[in-house]
This record gives sequence, C-alpha cells and structure tokens, in this order.
Amino acid sequence: MIVTRFAPSPTGYLHLGHAYSALFAFDAARREQGKFLLRIEDIDPVRCKPQFVDNIKEDLHWLGLDWPEPVRIQSEHIGDYTAALVKLQEIDVIYPCFCTRREVALEAERAGHAPHLSASGPEGPVYPGTCRHLSKVARAERLAKEVPNWRLDIDKAAALTGPLLWKDRALGEIAVDLRPFGDVVVARKDVPTSYHLSVTVDDHLQGVTLVTRGEDLVPANGIHRTLQALLGFEPPEYHHHPLLKNKSGERLAKRDKALSLRELRAAGKTPDEVRKMAGI
Repeated sequence: MIVTRFAPSPTGYLHLGHAYSALFAFDAARREQGKFLLRIEDIDPVRCKPQFVDNIKEDLHWLGLDWPEPVRIQSEHIGDYTAALVKLQEIDVIYPCFCTRREVALEAERAGHAPHLSASGPEGPVYPGTCRHLSKVARAERLAKEVPNWRLDIDKAAALTGPLLWKDRALGEIAVDLRPFGDVVVARKDVPTSYHLSVTVDDHLQGVTLVTRGEDLVPANGIHRTLQALLGFEPPEYHHHPLLKNKSGERLAKRDKALSLRELRAAGKTPDEVRKMAGI
C-alpha cells in the first residue's frame, strides 16, 4: 500500500505553497487507495512554536484533508534519532565537530581559494574537515568539556555503501553524490539530530513508501539515501514537485509573508478556490 506524508514545521501559518504540497501528497495517496500521514517537524527549538500545530491541522482540515491519529511530532521522538546516531557511531561514519559556524565559514573560504575545491555548497559553506583529523585522544579531551555537532564522514560512508541510486517519479534514477555538501551535520549541539537524520528515521518508522516534496530538496536527497543505506532502511520512492512562485519568480515562503491560508479563508475563499489557486 502506498503511504505518503506532509511534514510541515510549526514556524508560522501555512501558505499557498504548503497547500500545494499537502494536496499533492494527499491526492497521490488517494489515487492509489493508500494512506496519507501528517507529521510535525519541530526539532528547531528556536523557530518552532507549539501554537502553530493546531493552526496547521485546522487549515488542512478546512482544505478537506484527513489523516490517522496520533500525528507524529518529532520533538516527542528524540530517542529514535539518538538510537540511529548511536548506530552511525558504531559503524564509525560520523565524528564530533567542535567548530563554530564562523570558523567553518572562514575555513571554507580559505579552502575555496584552491582551484580544486569549492567554498560553498547547496547548504552554505562546505566543511573543510578540520575536526575529522583530530586524534582519538584529542577528541576524548574535547568531548569531556564540550558538546559537539556530529558530522557524516562522506568518504567513509561512500566506502561502506558503494555507489547508490534513488528513484524519482518525475526525474528517473539519480546517482548519489555528496561531494557538493561535504561532511554534513547529522546531529546538532542543541538537539541530538538534524533535518537529514530525523526525516530519514521518520519515513522509515512510519512506513512511508512515496515521499512527495518540493524540487528544492532534490540535491539533499543523496544525503537521505546514504543514511538509509548506512542504517539498513529500505528506500522509498520519491516525487519532487515544482514549487509555487510569486510574480517575481521566487518560491513562496513564510519569511516573505506569503499569503496564508488563514488570510485566504478570511477573505472568503473556498477550499475549491484555493485548490485552483494552487493549480492542483
């Protein structure tokens, strides 16, 4: 049975772009008589606000969407991500990193002056691997005094997994290449997980078989496919859809005050009208 999901972060009100993404996943499940799940991705303790969770549910119900309860809320399942992190530690593909963001940016900028290296990747400055080369003694001493980020050693990971592919319904088969990202963070100092780790674990534990999401996340999917292989998870199928954009050609975003579903409802729009506005 096909299982899809919509996984917003409670950082504000849903807008038209969210409606498109949620309806895309919901309709994909309904066409194949499958299951649609709602998941709340709230691992960012600064930006995520509990009060927006009810708003999200209210807006989605208004659009005509339903899902089984209880909804998975990431902050309630930190133990699942910690268990995955321990497994990655046991197979020696992650290492503690004590660098600050400023230090990473400065080191990446210096590395970028070399003709064979790039200072910037899809997620910002590419980590130059400073802490990867710390000795076991040095790591132990730092760990006794500091809480680190944990980074994926992409060279060790690739050696373990071998060449990997992932399948997208719109794009076909895509080969994994983590070099543009460098050694990505899989667990942060302030919370023992990351988007990449938690979404990989959640999709596995929830039995998601088709991940539908915006095309802006295509580059990051190689990270998720690698984590799936390392953790022994069966990979789902993917369908990355186009993003809704404003008149300037920029993707709709909360930070840019994109028109919210709440505002559309207050203006008298119906769910059918919102569907048409979203082009779905």
